[in-house]
Amino acid sequence: MKIAKVYNNNVISAFNEKNEELVVMGRGLAFQKKPGDFIEEDKIEKIFALKNNDMSEKFKTLLYEVPIEYMEVTEDIIKIAKSRLGRNLNDSIYISLTDHIHFAVERNEKGYDIKNALLWEIKRFYKQEFVIGMEALKIIQEKLGVLLPEDEASFIAMHIVNAELNQEMPNVANITKVMQDILNIVKYHFKIDFDEESLNYFRFITHLKFFAQRLYTKTYIEDDDPFLFETVREKHKAAFECTEKINEYIENQFDYSLTNNEKLYLIIHIQRVVNR
Repeated sequence: MKIAKVYNNNVISAFNEKNEELVVMGRGLAFQKKPGDFIEEDKIEKIFALKNNDMSEKFKTLLYEVPIEYMEVTEDIIKIAKSRLGRNLNDSIYISLTDHIHFAVERNEKGYDIKNALLWEIKRFYKQEFVIGMEALKIIQEKLGVLLPEDEASFIAMHIVNAELNQEMPNVANITKVMQDILNIVKYHFKIDFDEESLNYFRFITHLKFFAQRLYTKTYIEDDDPFLFETVREKHKAAFECTEKINEYIENQFDYSLTNNEKLYLIIHIQRVVNR
């Protein structure tokens, strides 16, 4: 594989046999190299395949502005996230998270730390991601010598959630609000406090996360088993009444009425979470 362009001593671009553009990273990979030279494969640490043109341009811009240490920190955090969560993350996180960490460190050094208004909600709804965010702060301190505040752990968690859901960051905040509103409807309907450490609560939160995502992407679950819905509705009448309140909220907020299948899943989850 030959070098197409040199960005700095550690980053170059190249083309593979399918003529797809790659960004190749490694310490000293491009030292005293020029376009047309062969890449020393033993120095390669990371290869990015830039299939999306918009993401490709953003990534290249970032390469000029951000030292390789930030890329390495981001890579370490993403490895932990993928391992812990057991799922792939959208490649856009390599850009968004690197850029965020770089900016956060710059702000911190100038004394401009930003508070995250969703800190409390992120801690509750995205516990795994928040724990990863806290570990990310340790990595940043070890590798970059800067101790960022707890709020930054929640911002990092939001980037991870964003990459899990393939949503833009503003939608993560919107999704979180929908989750909180629905939890409040259930809480006040049954006059209970949730056991936030229970498995049923975790399942309900996970369901609400993807339910809210579907609302914003307008991808809905179609009806396929009316008999099952009728059976569950009759068996769990209080949970059904609560689901109807949620449906009214969704109609007001999104101008959309839930399908019976969506109501079915809500009834089941609500029944579980209120009967500990």
